[in-house]
Amino acid sequence: MERLHKYLSRCGVASRRESENLILQGRVTVNGQTVQELGVKIDPEKDKVEVDGSVVTPQPFTYVILNKPRGYITAVEDQEGRPTVIELLKSLKTRVYPVGRLDLESEGLLLLTNDGELAFRLMHPKYHVEKRYLVKVKGAPPEKKLERIRKGVRLEDEKRKGLYRKTAPAQIKVIKSKGKETELEVILREGRKRQIRRMFQAIGHPVISLVRVAMGNITLEDLPKGRYRHLTFQEVTDLKKRVGLAPGPKGA
Repeated sequence: MERLHKYLSRCGVASRRESENLILQGRVTVNGQTVQELGVKIDPEKDKVEVDGSVVTPQPFTYVILNKPRGYITAVEDQEGRPTVIELLKSLKTRVYPVGRLDLESEGLLLLTNDGELAFRLMHPKYHVEKRYLVKVKGAPPEKKLERIRKGVRLEDEKRKGLYRKTAPAQIKVIKSKGKETELEVILREGRKRQIRRMFQAIGHPVISLVRVAMGNITLEDLPKGRYRHLTFQEVTDLKKRVGLAPGPKGA
């Protein structure tokens, strides 16, 4: 037996959270009956699941990384009509979903997949998969201020206004400083909304540019901006090991 929202995610319909919304909206039926309760379990071998009247079935897992340029929203669609990262994957036949986010002005490595379990674990704070960024900030932050970020900065919770939570420890290395601006390498093991921008804003050195260059073992290497590539079997295997999942069959 499998929970319905996990099955929908495995079929490439939507992420787990978005699949829950589809269920609540009454757009999902099981054996012809509309299901609007979360937590319902199905038998994938016997039950017929439909979304908006179309039968859904599991798809082969696809894993790609995109070198995201500025000006694209990390979403499948945008109500304001802004370009989304999915528009850069038009030649990809399988439907995939972003794992985590890079904001409109940020660039770099973005993982997309239809493997709902891997995506869920990569975004869960429990697993702490490290992400490496190249960040340019205004001015020259002294070591005392950088140490604040290394130890953790108190930021307002994104969902509960008035509640402040300390960020997890971060690794920071100064690459070069020109006085008016400084380039740094930042490594995080959590992914709060606009976290890097908010951390440097908190110490008085706003971010000028931000590029994610690595996630776990995966790097951009020579991937051109705006292009994507499929992950190798070894890259997928390593990612899964980091979050406690079995490698899966070769080619998955």
